[in-house]
Amino acid sequence: MQSLENLQTLFNNYLAANAFTDAPSNLYEPANYIMALGGKRIRPVLCLIACQMFGGNPKDALAPALGIEVFHNFTLAHDDIMDEAALRRGKPSMHHQYNLNTAILTGDVMLVKAYELMCMVAPSHLAAVLATFNLTARQVCEGQQYDMDFETAKHVALADYVKMIALKTSVLLAASLKIGAIISNASTTDAEHIYEFGRNIGLAFQLQDDLLDTYGEAAQVGKKIGGDILRNKRTYLLVKALETAQGEPASQLNYWLNTADYQQEVKIEAVKKVYDQLSVKEAAQQAMQQYYEQAFKHLDAISTIPSPNKQPLLSVVQSLIQRQH
Repeated sequence: MQSLENLQTLFNNYLAANAFTDAPSNLYEPANYIMALGGKRIRPVLCLIACQMFGGNPKDALAPALGIEVFHNFTLAHDDIMDEAALRRGKPSMHHQYNLNTAILTGDVMLVKAYELMCMVAPSHLAAVLATFNLTARQVCEGQQYDMDFETAKHVALADYVKMIALKTSVLLAASLKIGAIISNASTTDAEHIYEFGRNIGLAFQLQDDLLDTYGEAAQVGKKIGGDILRNKRTYLLVKALETAQGEPASQLNYWLNTADYQQEVKIEAVKKVYDQLSVKEAAQQAMQQYYEQAFKHLDAISTIPSPNKQPLLSVVQSLIQRQH
């Protein structure tokens, strides 16, 4: 059994050895640029972890793991275009570093490259791997569309918000684990359990992000607190508040969501006060705990795996639970 650190090194070495070197360089250099911006590489490492956990050789999952990471960064590049974001991980976003047309085209070729990498599996696994990846890629697009729709929607139900974050964020984590399981010949039942583990963990992580943006400490989180409030971003906290607020709290929320004349700190504190009145922080924490518990029910249901084999996966989850940004 390789440790989490060894699996991370294995993937990072494979990533470095498989940088984009094709021509024209103006098409592929931006792909190397966004891939080099870093990130935790959680998804590809989860793919390797699942492959090893079910008794496979993690090296057999390196190509599809890289395909997952290329796909993830493709979505980030196009998300930045849609969000008109100037920065990505503290550096200029791809379309700011280069130009809009290049970012669109480079994103397109990254998607194609992701599929090429995904096909580099044993023929006996190809159909199942592609079916999982195809569904996931489509769902991520659906989640992004829901997210954009919610920006202008007058009402968003809490169930619809959860559906959106599941599609936009959780399913790629889940698919990373399932693809690794498929490559190692896991049973269909076990592959579904590890998928559901990833999906529920992904939901819990997103709720944690929502909480950290509003209730975290700036020095620990590494960014200004309250950015979601200032942008009127639909988060679990805001959606829950809008769904439960009546009377004065509802009037306050409506005011701060619709006024353009405000001081940032005043708005953040006013909206947090409403959140506190409605106990939405506690509601989000409770929901997050329920997703964690549901995830581990699925992990526990995989009785074919000895407990020590689950340790690298548990190490990833633990590091993310304890994260501050």
